[in-house]
Amino acid sequence: METLSTNKSFGGVQGVYRHASRETGTDMTFAVFVPPHPEGAKLPVLWYLSGLTCTHANVMEKGEYRRLAAELGLIVVCPDTSPRGEGVPDDAEGAYDFGLGAGFYVNATQEPFAKNYRMLAYVTEELPEIVAANFPADMARQSIFGHSMGGHGALTIALKNPGRFKSVSAFAPISSPMNCPWGEKALGGYIGPDKALWRQYDTCALIEDGARVDAILVDQGEGDNFLEGQLKPELLKAACEKAGIALQLRVQPGYDHSYFFISTFMEDHLRWHAKGLRA
Repeated sequence: METLSTNKSFGGVQGVYRHASRETGTDMTFAVFVPPHPEGAKLPVLWYLSGLTCTHANVMEKGEYRRLAAELGLIVVCPDTSPRGEGVPDDAEGAYDFGLGAGFYVNATQEPFAKNYRMLAYVTEELPEIVAANFPADMARQSIFGHSMGGHGALTIALKNPGRFKSVSAFAPISSPMNCPWGEKALGGYIGPDKALWRQYDTCALIEDGARVDAILVDQGEGDNFLEGQLKPELLKAACEKAGIALQLRVQPGYDHSYFFISTFMEDHLRWHAKGLRA
């Protein structure tokens, strides 16, 4: 692991790191905030998964999480959203919603993406090994959240790994990729035309198929341009109600899809996860 930068912040350290990934076959960059802590202490880990077009840097620079993460004693890990580098396949037309910056937290099976686009394995297997080996992380206490595509990632990963995460939340998640243009393009391109195989990467389908978490917090901006066409929180609400999952869906008047929205409600999500991590 190579250290690219470290900066002291609120008594802790915000670092950016790079390593050669066995899963993606590329170098991968990620950010970790380690709060101030007693020597030898092990701290809970909160994973943040970013949305389309983002890298580790978007939430690190605009998410405004460090003050409270330092107060609550949370390590915050921010992975990239896709493999990058020379030879990594991209969308043929250079679109923002597929390829680079749009890994969708799946393990691709379709060529030419199968070799590099293994973001599910990277986020759930390889990067946790690196975090455990290099930071004062208590891997028995993990929680996960994310935004948009990353909200989809956080919800599906929590559902696919019962008991691993103490809590899960999302900002404006893609609630059902099987039922929106972003998801149809991504799942069709990465996984192929068999929609039965898409269900493992769809929050609502996973819930319908029996996957469970105890509770979910979701904040959604009422003024979000993607609300009706892409995000469809009403599908998540219906799935949770049918399954008996305690969903707290908060529709926030006037807020959009941006980090102005995310940073406004970041404190609520950090406190939600801190509570879960103490349970």
